Amino acid sequence: MYTDKKSILQLAALLKAHGVHKIVLCPGSRNIPLVQTLANVPEFTCYPVTDERSAGFFALGLALHGGTPTAVCCTSGTALLNLHPAVAEAFYQQVPLIVISADRPGAWIGQMDGQTLPQPGVFGSLVKKSVNLPEVTTDEDEWYCNRLINEALLELNHHGKGPVHINVPISEPFFKLPVSELPEARVITRYQGLNIYDKDYQPLIDRLNKYQRRMMVVGQMNLIYLFDKRYIKMLYKHFAWFTENISNRTIPGIPIRNIEPLLCSMDFEAQQKMRPELLITYGGHIISKRLKKFLRRHPPVEHWHISADGEVVDLFGSLTTVIEIDPFEFLEKIAPMMNTRTPEYPRQWETLSKAIPQASFPYSEMSAIGEVMRRLPAPCALHLANSSAVRYAQLFNLPEEVEVLSNRGTNGIEGSLSTAVGYAAASEKLNFIFIGDLSFFYDMNALWNPNYGANLRILLLNNSGGEIFHALPGLELHENARRFVTATHRTSARAWAEDCGFEYLAAHNADELTAAAEQFTQPSITQRPMLLEVFTDKAADVELLKEYYHNLK
Repeated sequence: MYTDKKSILQLAALLKAHGVHKIVLCPGSRNIPLVQTLANVPEFTCYPVTDERSAGFFALGLALHGGTPTAVCCTSGTALLNLHPAVAEAFYQQVPLIVISADRPGAWIGQMDGQTLPQPGVFGSLVKKSVNLPEVTTDEDEWYCNRLINEALLELNHHGKGPVHINVPISEPFFKLPVSELPEARVITRYQGLNIYDKDYQPLIDRLNKYQRRMMVVGQMNLIYLFDKRYIKMLYKHFAWFTENISNRTIPGIPIRNIEPLLCSMDFEAQQKMRPELLITYGGHIISKRLKKFLRRHPPVEHWHISADGEVVDLFGSLTTVIEIDPFEFLEKIAPMMNTRTPEYPRQWETLSKAIPQASFPYSEMSAIGEVMRRLPAPCALHLANSSAVRYAQLFNLPEEVEVLSNRGTNGIEGSLSTAVGYAAASEKLNFIFIGDLSFFYDMNALWNPNYGANLRILLLNNSGGEIFHALPGLELHENARRFVTATHRTSARAWAEDCGFEYLAAHNADELTAAAEQFTQPSITQRPMLLEVFTDKAADVELLKEYYHNLK
């Protein structure tokens, strides 16, 4: 029988799934649910050792015999500190040792409760990975717990072997054993140093060919990649390809880019019918909240993430496989190994995508972005500031020759302008920046330097505050709080732009926007940098956007 603590059940199931067979168990009270559960798993051979100082080295010896991972489990407090010498030895000898420590709930650390000290991260740089499991009360807690354990166990032999630490907070009561079976825990696997022709990878290829509903989602990539022509057709026809403007030209064909309006036009049942069986991802961040919601509510059978660093990234909550390889190398290697029949799934998505009309808006922030985007000269660089600007830009088509950049690592508004100005200073192309008023004024000192020239063009969308807050579903702001949340203002950039040597343009209506956008996008019309400030009404912009999405449904 096993404990009812779901974090411990996940841990036991994943230790078993990852091939751990030997566990050293130390005495104590806080680790009783761990010991009782682990000792009852038939696949585990457990060894009792009283002294943790000896237990750590005893586990080290077990791991050295055969080179397979071995775990040592101790109670809370100083018991864990007594494992430190063995952990250090395992680190420098590169031995796959798993330290499992029971802990008191975080609220009681430092409150003079018995056998408590700050246990998470206690081994510092002497372990390859340290995780602190949540106490599971929700489905999201259990997903998070599962992911952390997988991450820790995968790190045991990632770029060399070494120890990891899994800390397990346990609340009372914890003496009950009401569970008769371990859960079917999700196991994340990692392929390293991929030799696609090796027999060890044949199951991967077999699974790839088994699925007919295959989706490829490409996140942010700051590069242009040209696929070998031999592989373009082979790859493109087998997947439904989803990308955003910030992905740039990194797929072998024409992708589906109108993700937000496409998914908005589909109800729950329609989305369920289009659920992928296999999802493959590469690249960085994804903007579309609807895409994230779609893949979380309708998860694939398998999700493979391809990256050169091999890190675990579980954005959609369904990750099963990490493939550590350059994604383009992987795609070109698998191309000749795909089965010859062409699935209908990609064409079904393309048909749905083509049925969505091109976004069109009356005078607004959205129309300003669309007006400038359709006139952009190619090649050029387009920098998208965070919040509304980067989202609205996804509604419009963009030539492949336009390079797109955006600070999507943390998605903050600070530094968008400075990053773009720095890039433009080293670039020979025209550099256009789409930026909202709060982002601009927050970072306006980006123009307080002499390091930019005539290749810089700034489209400033000024609607006197933070529009994105008005568009958040379910948010109702009290009038007294509105100005604090949305940062309302009455500021124009004109004086600052002109003081900084910019040619200043402004638009207050559709006619002024059309004329200004024509001048703003001409490659050689000025020897000075330019700033086009578009003034719109925040409430009207929000209502236009809501109406657009409502009409799609």
